[in-house]
Amino acid sequence: MGKKIACLITNMFEDSEYTDPAKSYKEAGHEVITIEKEKGKSVEGKQGNANVKIDKGIDEVSANDFDALFIPGGFSPDILRADDRFVQFTKEMMNAKKPVFAICHGPQLLITAKTLENRDATGYKSIQVDMEYAGAKVQDTEVVVCQNQLVTSRTPDDIPAFTKESLELLS
Repeated sequence: MGKKIACLITNMFEDSEYTDPAKSYKEAGHEVITIEKEKGKSVEGKQGNANVKIDKGIDEVSANDFDALFIPGGFSPDILRADDRFVQFTKEMMNAKKPVFAICHGPQLLITAKTLENRDATGYKSIQVDMEYAGAKVQDTEVVVCQNQLVTSRTPDDIPAFTKESLELLS
């Protein structure tokens, strides 16, 4: 049976880091629900290739409503982590031990949610030191799976490995 995946996303996300995994999740029978400050609006990728309609506002959702969390990279995670509601949602998903998929700058939300302590993870090169300060054991590899819950990757080049491991955790 398909799982409900929450996707925290706003303007300036890295286009392919949303579109490619989301397409694969949907093709595997899962539902991807995009969440931003307000539902119904559209957000645009930083490359200008992707436009995403927002399904739900953050105030309309609860971590209990979802089976997994997907955080694409780009500038989107840095913008979202300035809003405590997105940080709290991320923290609740991690604390509930639900699958969490974060690519590139996606782990910035995990840093702000203080949920990387003693976790094996990776992220975009420029945030790896921030992840270490947050207590993560950073590995510079295309995909890191930690405790059968957290899947992290570094760049768009890592999307195939990231998507494969995410789908395994969902099955």
